[in-house]
Amino acid sequence: MKRIAVYCGSASPEDPRYLELARDVGAGLAERGIGVVYGGGRLGLMGAVANGAKQAGGEVIGVIPEALVNSEVANHNCDELITVSGMHERKQRFTDLSDGFVTLPGGVGTMDELWEAMSWAQLGYHSDPVGLLNAFGFYDDLIRFNAKMAAVGFVRPAHQNILISADTLSELLSKMESYKPHTPIFKMKAEEL
Repeated sequence: MKRIAVYCGSASPEDPRYLELARDVGAGLAERGIGVVYGGGRLGLMGAVANGAKQAGGEVIGVIPEALVNSEVANHNCDELITVSGMHERKQRFTDLSDGFVTLPGGVGTMDELWEAMSWAQLGYHSDPVGLLNAFGFYDDLIRFNAKMAAVGFVRPAHQNILISADTLSELLSKMESYKPHTPIFKMKAEEL
């Protein structure tokens, strides 16, 4: 993996562990020679990921909607800051520029990005690994919910391993590197659906 799209919150929670985690992830990716593609903001976990990667000598590419550039939250300290018209184009750029996805703790926007990466993998728009960093047990309930969707039958057996989760970045990257792409819906026959 040469570049990973990192999804995370633009907020700064009171608990300092979250910002420290984001900085460590940015630095950890840079130390492994993996470039960071992220939301292009300078605030919250987003800014911490970018700062961690830059301080460790890594490549940082920000992709930010024009409306957010105009509200002065853009991080102009990126190696490249790409301005796009809106969120759909932003997520397409994340996919085009990256070899995988890592989701850190975040809110509604982070969930939107994670679920779209999973949905696009399931359909066949990409075949890259989709990772979830479950630091501090933040995503325990989401992991259970994903398992429940599969158990009930809303996620086909062929797609039940799209979401890759781990508690540490090292473990997550190791799992992502060994990911074997599944058969996407676009290549399935009607009787397999």
